[in-house]
Amino acid sequence: MGNLIGVGLYTPAEAGRLLDVPAGKISRWLRGHKAGGKSYEPLWQPEIDLGDGKFQLGFRDLMEVRVAAAFINYGVSALKVRAAIREAAEIIQQGHPLSTNRFRTDGREIFLHVIEEGEDGEDRERLLNLFKRQYEFNGVIDPILKTVDFGDDGNPAAWWPRGRRVHVMVTPNRAFGAPIDSVSSVPTSILANVAKAQGIAATAKAYNVTELSIRHALDFEASLEQRQAA
Repeated sequence: MGNLIGVGLYTPAEAGRLLDVPAGKISRWLRGHKAGGKSYEPLWQPEIDLGDGKFQLGFRDLMEVRVAAAFINYGVSALKVRAAIREAAEIIQQGHPLSTNRFRTDGREIFLHVIEEGEDGEDRERLLNLFKRQYEFNGVIDPILKTVDFGDDGNPAAWWPRGRRVHVMVTPNRAFGAPIDSVSSVPTSILANVAKAQGIAATAKAYNVTELSIRHALDFEASLEQRQAA
């Protein structure tokens, strides 16, 4: 498992539970599928291949699925998302282009954030429309990845699934990518299960975390259980 440190590890079911995306859809996106007599290649190459024939996702895969699903929810067609992934991967030379901090959407088209040097030597930010290949100003389009922390290389480093005010973080650098309390790094599943058995105060004392962190873990795990039951 040493080669998985800093990568994260999720089954399609675990990824679907975290993202509220059907596990079957995730499998089709990353394994490829046939529909209407046509064969569709995987949208991108998964990070993980354990050589055992089982299908697993890494953290980058998780973030890529999240953004692809967000685009589709915003009204971008699946065919346009597929085309954007292919074109963006070529432009920025990234195997997981959607999960970088360079993407935007207006609900109809997908834009790639680029920085170019102007004639006066000053850098200027632009949005490249991946379908029309023309530049647009970025003031009218909001970022999708508001709850993601990025590294200096522009790649995702951590995800705050309930926002940064809630002490729940998902990062490949801790607990193999399982949701954790951001301060103590204890998985939220452990905090929630212990709190159900021993109470909030006792659990907070045992793991040296705040009672607020315990409540956040309980709420987060309860929301995942509700998704699974739906």
